Amino acid sequence: MNFSFDRYAGIVFCAIGIAFMIGSRSITASSYGSNVGANIFPMFLGGFLSLMSVRLIYETFRKQQHKSKSNLDYKRFGIIFAAAVLYAFFLEDIGFVISTFLFLLIGFQTMERGKVWKSVLIAACFSYGVYYLFVNVLDGSLPGFPAWLGIS
Repeated sequence: MNFSFDRYAGIVFCAIGIAFMIGSRSITASSYGSNVGANIFPMFLGGFLSLMSVRLIYETFRKQQHKSKSNLDYKRFGIIFAAAVLYAFFLEDIGFVISTFLFLLIGFQTMERGKVWKSVLIAACFSYGVYYLFVNVLDGSLPGFPAWLGIS
């Protein structure tokens, strides 16, 4: 862990989160067929990003800085970055549940090899749980399952 990099990254991400929250106020509050407006997701995303950034900044000040150099893991970063880009690209085509499941599964297996069934279970429960919560409980709209799958 590189404490000075983490501290500066936390400050930058906190600023981005605050910008998301400010920017979401200019988005219209209602959308077609949804009780949850288009401004809710960026607002919560910005708030969550800001809170996590404050936590990161706090942790960097709390821990003593080690003198050893840490090696950055470019391979893991590249895999997760590619998975995030593919997730965003295929979200509309294969739906929220499947794309989120695959993204989480790839992320879990990249960070910790093995325990495949545990990763599958957590990714499946999370992706469908968030979809159910957002669509059925909050009356929002997300791309569900693809039409070619025939699950509507």
